[in-house]
Amino acid sequence: MDDTAAWAGLLRVHATLVPLLDRELQSACGLPLTSYDVLLELNSAPGRRLSMGELGQVAVVSRSRVSRVVDQLAAEGLVVREVNPDDKRSAYAMITDAGRKRLRGAAPVYLAGIKRHFTDHLGADASAVAAGLERVLAALRV
Repeated sequence: MDDTAAWAGLLRVHATLVPLLDRELQSACGLPLTSYDVLLELNSAPGRRLSMGELGQVAVVSRSRVSRVVDQLAAEGLVVREVNPDDKRSAYAMITDAGRKRLRGAAPVYLAGIKRHFTDHLGADASAVAAGLERVLAALRV
């Protein structure tokens, strides 16, 4: 296997799987994958809130789209924006009880999709793939 085979495979899987999971979440729950990801990150954050900059760093959605996704979620009552008391130019996004309920409702669809379309096909290799990807991320954080 040449040096680019794993990279090319990762890109093809990502390009195929992300739209598939997005369609499944939207069909079953009316929630786009980008919204699910933002809700998931906010729900797991300390105090269930993140600054917009922090959210842009951890969410899979691009930093430029984070604000639009948060605006859409806020319009649905799933998150609220709070002004940063230490810096009025920045804001926090915080998941609401309604957002947590929506996230819990969508989680089984999301997790089943990952299992059915991804991890079931990796079998015993799933742990090795996860460990390898974590090593790459750790090296990029340096």
